[in-house]
Amino acid sequence: MNLKINGLDDLDLQILDILIKDSRTPFLEIARQCHVSGGTIHVRMKKMEDIGIIKGTKLILDTSKLGYDVCCFVGIYLDKANSYNMVLEQLKLINEIVELHYTTGQYSIFVKVICKSIADLQNLLMNKIQAVDGIQRTDTFISLVQPIDRNMELNILDK
Repeated sequence: MNLKINGLDDLDLQILDILIKDSRTPFLEIARQCHVSGGTIHVRMKKMEDIGIIKGTKLILDTSKLGYDVCCFVGIYLDKANSYNMVLEQLKLINEIVELHYTTGQYSIFVKVICKSIADLQNLLMNKIQAVDGIQRTDTFISLVQPIDRNMELNILDK
């Protein structure tokens, strides 16, 4: 294969492929699957963290089992493009916003929001998000179900 992507070689891509499928795979198991030493895996993981390929680890919660039953997406229209940085700083302070994307197309900003109830969503929209200076208006889309939730695949064998 001998593929180089952003300074990664075949072994790095193999490691990533294993971790994408199961991020809890122990380093020694990864080493066994890749036919290298555990120390090599540690060194490669450190290298990928240092160059920013691996940004960290994250616990994924089933928020509905914790009482947060509403997942929605909010498209945000800014009053002007140069309001972005000011609006971003204010939106970072709103805990219910779990993702934020600066986008092309209809909306300037698209956020994912998790709330306990529709009443909490209404409060969030009216008293937090729409109260931010620089936001002109919003469109809200409630998610009914999320049938796909997965990591991307590297498709390293296709190269």
